[in-house]
Amino acid sequence: MRRVKKSNMQIVFSLNGVPIRLTDERWEHIIRRHPEISRYKDKVLEAITQPDIIQQGEVGTLLAIKKQKDKYVVVIYKEINNKDGFIITAYFSERLRRRLILWRH
Repeated sequence: MRRVKKSNMQIVFSLNGVPIRLTDERWEHIIRRHPEISRYKDKVLEAITQPDIIQQGEVGTLLAIKKQKDKYVVVIYKEINNKDGFIITAYFSERLRRRLILWRH
């Protein structure tokens, strides 16, 4: 997984080669809402770089999905353009919602 660490954020690259930011502030927001994912930051970032499935989300977002034992890590992110993107949220799910599949491993 190609990763860049800056002082207040980490950057990984999506399958499209877009740098996707995860700021410290956003990570704190995510684990406040979904504390069960707090120990899985690496898996969240891995879902972006090495997803099992990418689904189309709402309002221009993408869902990167990575199987983790008996559940899925779901990361909602946005590619603003080919040089910038960011993670919106991440959570565990026991099943996937029916959405348009854009890519499958």
